[in-house]
Amino acid sequence: MPDKKDDVYGDHISNKFNDELMALKSEFLEMGGMVESQVDRAITALVENDGNLADEVRAMDKKVDQKEIEIDEEATLIIARRQPTARDLRLVISVIKMVADLERVGDEAKKIAKFAIKLSEEGQAPRGYVEVRHIGNHVLSMLHDSLDAFARLDSEQALRIMKEDKRVDEEYQAATRTLLTFMMEDTRNISRCMSVMWILRALERVGDHACNIAENVIFMVKGEDVRHTPVEEAEKVVGR
Repeated sequence: MPDKKDDVYGDHISNKFNDELMALKSEFLEMGGMVESQVDRAITALVENDGNLADEVRAMDKKVDQKEIEIDEEATLIIARRQPTARDLRLVISVIKMVADLERVGDEAKKIAKFAIKLSEEGQAPRGYVEVRHIGNHVLSMLHDSLDAFARLDSEQALRIMKEDKRVDEEYQAATRTLLTFMMEDTRNISRCMSVMWILRALERVGDHACNIAENVIFMVKGEDVRHTPVEEAEKVVGR
């Protein structure tokens, strides 16, 4: 269940301050939706051999970058004008950190789109697309859930996302071993399989950024930094 008792952002004497914080949250979630769509479309462009869709994904990256700048400016103005403390400051600082993660997710989607165009031009689809779709769905689910955890200030859901990161790492390693086997069986597969391996790496990084967002949600709700700590320690923080 979300941490209802901690869902107090926007509860201020100043209605203007309430509006600014709510707008900041809304802008962050809008950017999150943009990059979530960007990753999904990049994967679709790859597996459906759609170079035009891949071009659209690459073009979308400029909008994502602009959104990051706008949110950073908005957060900076809130700090300058309102000098927030405690929970409000945690929210603003966390958003600044998380928009950087979202921007990097957009960069990974752009990278996938670039390889989708390359592989489309080469013709025959290489092995490994099943693994791409599987890991892609997994990290997209993590990204979606991390944004939902932010929206609902749900530290328990954020903790579950942190636990999923290990599974994605294991899936990535297994897929890499499979592709290495294909390359050893037929050297003609090397170039195309290497491209797929870079795509899998990009997806694994999307999972890492989703995990980073989840860690910041826990910081927002619980007031403790769980970055670079074992999941077991994060469990103790969330359980308090």
